[in-house]
Amino acid sequence: MGILRGEHARPRAGARSFFRWLPGALLVIYLLGNIVGGTGVAWIALHPPVRLISPDELRHVQVAAAADAVDLEDVALTTADGVTLRAWFMRPQEGNGNAVILLHGVADNRLGVYGYGRRLLRQHYSVLLPDARAHGLSGGVASYGVTESEDIHQWVDWLEDHEHPHCVYGFGESMGAAQLLQSLRKEPRFCAVIGESPFATFREVAYARFGQQFHTGPWVGSTVFRPAVDAGFAFLRLKYGLDMEDASPVEAVRHTRVPVLLIHGANDTNIPPFHSAEIQAANPGDIVLWKVPGAVHTGAYAAAPAEFERRVVNWMVSHECRQKPAAARADSCLHARC
Repeated sequence: MGILRGEHARPRAGARSFFRWLPGALLVIYLLGNIVGGTGVAWIALHPPVRLISPDELRHVQVAAAADAVDLEDVALTTADGVTLRAWFMRPQEGNGNAVILLHGVADNRLGVYGYGRRLLRQHYSVLLPDARAHGLSGGVASYGVTESEDIHQWVDWLEDHEHPHCVYGFGESMGAAQLLQSLRKEPRFCAVIGESPFATFREVAYARFGQQFHTGPWVGSTVFRPAVDAGFAFLRLKYGLDMEDASPVEAVRHTRVPVLLIHGANDTNIPPFHSAEIQAANPGDIVLWKVPGAVHTGAYAAAPAEFERRVVNWMVSHECRQKPAAARADSCLHARC
C-alpha cells in the first residue's frame, strides 16, 4: 500500500515536463495570435469593402436632381500625395449662398449621406458629397482622419475657389464625423460643423471593436487584446507610415474656435456615446452635445427626424454670420444668434 501511495504521489517525469512548458507555450500562442490578428485587422481597416455606385443608383440621383431643378456636377481633385478623390457637387436653383460638405461612414460612399444632402438642398444650401479615401470612386487607403483631414482642407479650397460661398459648413457621420473634427486642427474656415457618432480616438474605438465581439465593452480590448491593437498600430506605422495615434478628434478640437454640434445615440453600441462626451469635455465652450434617447449608431434622424432637422439647420443658421463680410453680417444677425 505504501508503494502504491508513493507512486501516485509523484507525477511521472513526462507529466512534470509538460506542465513546465505549458505556460510558456500558451504565452507564445497568445502573443503570436495577437500579432497576426492585430496586423490582419489593421490591414482590413485600411482596405474596407468598397461600395460602388451602381448605374441604377446614379440614374436615380440624376432623375431626382432634374426633378428638383438641381445642378449636378461630377468633381475630381488630386491630393498632394497623388490620390484622386471623387465627389458630387449639387447646387439648388435658388441658393442661399452657403455650402455644406457631407461626409459618410466607413464601408459606405457618398450615397450614405445623400438623403441629408437632398434635405439641405430644399433648404437652399449647395452640397458637396465626396467619397472618402478607399471608398466609392476615390483612391488611396483609409486612415480615419490622419490623411483625410487634409483632403477636407482641399475640398474647402475647391468650394472657395469655385463657389465663393458666404459660409462653408461640415456634416459627417461616424468615420466622416471623426474625419471632419480632425480637420479642425488646421481648418478654421468652417462657420460651424455637425458630427454624428464620432469616435474620440482611433485607439479607443479599436478597443471597443474587440469588446463588441464579446459584448463586454471596451475593457476587453484595452486589456486582453491590447497587444493586438499595439501590433496593428505598429504594422500601420511601418508599412504605411501612418501614426494612428494621430487619429484623435478629441485632441483636434481642443483649441478650435469653430462651433461644433455633436449628435450621439444614447443606445449606440458601435461607438458608445462616451466618445462624444470626451470630445465635448475637451472644449466645452465651443462644442454642444445632443444625446438622442433611443437612437442607435447614426440613428438620430430615425429616432427623432423633426428635431434632428431642426437642430441641424438651426445650428448652421445661428452661426451663419460668423464668416460673412461686415456688410452682410448685420442683416444676417437680425435672424441669427451670432
